[in-house]
Amino acid sequence: MSNVHAILLLSCPDRKGLVAMLSNFIFQHNGNIVHADQYTSKRGKIFFMRIEWELQGFSLSREEIPEALAPLAAQFAMKWALHFTDYVPRIAVFVSKHLHCLHDLILRHRLGEFKAEIPLVISNHPDARESVEELGLKYFHFPITAQNKAGQERLEIQHLQEMKIDLIVLARYMQILTGKFLKAYPHKIINIHHSFLPAFAGGNPYQQAYDRGVKIIGATGHYVTENLDEGPIVAQDVIKISHRDTIADIQTKSKDLERIVLARALRLHLENKILVYGSKTIVFE
Repeated sequence: MSNVHAILLLSCPDRKGLVAMLSNFIFQHNGNIVHADQYTSKRGKIFFMRIEWELQGFSLSREEIPEALAPLAAQFAMKWALHFTDYVPRIAVFVSKHLHCLHDLILRHRLGEFKAEIPLVISNHPDARESVEELGLKYFHFPITAQNKAGQERLEIQHLQEMKIDLIVLARYMQILTGKFLKAYPHKIINIHHSFLPAFAGGNPYQQAYDRGVKIIGATGHYVTENLDEGPIVAQDVIKISHRDTIADIQTKSKDLERIVLARALRLHLENKILVYGSKTIVFE
């Protein structure tokens, strides 16, 4: 308990006294705030906050906090979520044939960069089985066709629930998830893709970008919704390219950036620093 913190993420219509009331709630129960960040949107006047405090010495047990907080939340019409820093989420990584993001995530996890467990990898191809199983992870192969997609997704969801998965990372998983699948994990599926969309759609965006002489490329990490590649954005970055770069150079730089941006998006989620509001996110970095 000495190192365990509680994290409260909330949003509500902006009103005077919100920060004071929330701080006083923690103070009244002998809590010590260690981090606090807030933002009020100009359009709509919505208040967002992330507040973190020590559980050591706090007069409420973690089970009692929601009930004690409920009257205050009702008074200010809050949407809120409570997290604890000693909880270790379980992640499933989905991948197809491009393995650079998968290998990067596993390496970062082995180096202790992510406070999480990665017990399994799911793929619509068998390519990564040997390398994944050598690392001690379970590998499940679910071939996807138009005819078997619904049934395969049911099996995938069953595996995920049996293994108590909290979060799914699409590490270049080249399949569109159905609405039924997404409803099982709302705002708990993170995807990564290159920045060539929507200008350079199709099978060879690198060639199209090269032919147009683009000067920057980027990558986007976002939550998955039914609108393809249009979910709330968590992290983005760009890198410069020039006329000297070949198509292979552009591909290499794009893959490097995808690794970095996906890792950043995952880290922000695991640290409970993201509030989803409609089609956008509030990220407390």
